[in-house]
Amino acid sequence: MMIDSARPDFFQDEPVPEAVTLAGWAALVHHLGLAAPVRKLSCISDKHVRGNKRTEGQWEIYDKRYKPEDTLEGQINFALRHEDIDLLVLKRVFDAVPAKAIQEIVEATPTGANARRIWFFFETLTGKTLDLEDAPKVTAVDALDQKQYFTGKVRFSQRHRVRDNLLGSGGLCPIIRRTEKLQKLVESNLSQKAQETIGKTGAQVVARAASFLLLADSRASFEIEGERAPINRLERWGRAILEAGKRPLNQTEIYRLHRILIGSDDRFTPVGYREDGVFLGERDHQNEPLPEFIGARAQDVPELMSALNECNNRLRISDLEDIDPVLQAACIAFGFVYIHPLADGNGRLHRCLIHHVLAERGYTPAGMVFPVSTVMLERIDEYRSVLQSHSAPLMDFIEWHALPNGNVEVTNDTADLYRFYDCTAEAEFLYECVLRTIEKDLPREIEYLKRHDEAMRGIMNAVEMPNRMAEDLIMFIRQNDGLFPRKRRGRDPFDKLSDEEIKLIESIVADAFDEVA
Repeated sequence: MMIDSARPDFFQDEPVPEAVTLAGWAALVHHLGLAAPVRKLSCISDKHVRGNKRTEGQWEIYDKRYKPEDTLEGQINFALRHEDIDLLVLKRVFDAVPAKAIQEIVEATPTGANARRIWFFFETLTGKTLDLEDAPKVTAVDALDQKQYFTGKVRFSQRHRVRDNLLGSGGLCPIIRRTEKLQKLVESNLSQKAQETIGKTGAQVVARAASFLLLADSRASFEIEGERAPINRLERWGRAILEAGKRPLNQTEIYRLHRILIGSDDRFTPVGYREDGVFLGERDHQNEPLPEFIGARAQDVPELMSALNECNNRLRISDLEDIDPVLQAACIAFGFVYIHPLADGNGRLHRCLIHHVLAERGYTPAGMVFPVSTVMLERIDEYRSVLQSHSAPLMDFIEWHALPNGNVEVTNDTADLYRFYDCTAEAEFLYECVLRTIEKDLPREIEYLKRHDEAMRGIMNAVEMPNRMAEDLIMFIRQNDGLFPRKRRGRDPFDKLSDEEIKLIESIVADAFDEVA
């Protein structure tokens, strides 16, 4: 099957460089008119390129010696060899061409590694079976190159002689590229560092630190959504987070968490998977939607969520050789928020799923929560950028119209847009958040509590008083740059302290918190 790789003036709103032809995913999408974004663009120069490849804007320009044949097989082979794998584009290719065209590729080279991979991907992603005998007994090949990608527990496909090491299935499959940053983070063994930090600390201090970090995470998760929840709601949600990982992740558990999140009043937000469309964005003065992102169609949500839960089950094997827990958490949590299965509460549940995976895999110390929401709130622009870098390119391929109630209705088949996603940037961001909590937040909270206890002992030894009063003294002195505020000196019960006692207490607090901001 021929694929025209001629040079258009523009490709997906990007100007195409002079004297090139499209290659790989870009050539396939352009020629077949596929409804899918190409996130990294490749083309072939008409001339030699120093170093065989150069970057020009959004384009990777290859030397003319890399030019593939203008055939379906030639362009797919170029993409599989030289570009990041894109399962969404690959699925769209398979949907657009006759199955016979794929069958002919395999029949031409039945023992070829790439031909068998193409065959495997076709049957895995489409659920269709080609009219072919099983592959002959040749050396098996990996579906994904382990040097380039983080891979899952291998399931051998006898039919294709392919080692299925995908992170998911044809129903939903994330991809995580093995970047230098992620490789270093995975090898840093952060979970062990957290255990060592806790192991050096008394159980009572650890328990108090865990309580403070949990409350901070809960509060930050609500603030990210622009809410300032009352303390009782924060505590209720905090208890739910603390139970993360104790139940299997399935529809029942998601519904349970959703009910805890919205409380007992479900008149305005029904519990469970939504039955209507959902979008993120604004509305104009006529209440017309201005979406920045549109979630999966309501009729696709049950199937997509079932596939997401199956993906989690595949990844949750705790063998050391298998997928790192933080990478798994990124796949599941971000896959969830892209599907956006609920009418409300998707963001908070998305962050709760991070805790679920880390707790279930034993990555988080028992009774402890890494306050990743706190870090996300502090890095909110970067957090939003990561989310938008994935979702924004999809919007060009979602057809929708506004409804009278101000909601949106999607009018084309978009399920594949949520099945297949590159989760590399999301994994890097999440891992950096976890790194911050383990290397800074956890030790800082423990150190603060130790110094706080030291100040409490000093104050109680100097002046006998109720614990609550001593707590307040520490708080007011630290909030006022080491001095007890004058406006409080005349108020009960502090008016009973002498000037000498106040100075002594200020000195005790200063010594305890020396060099602590």
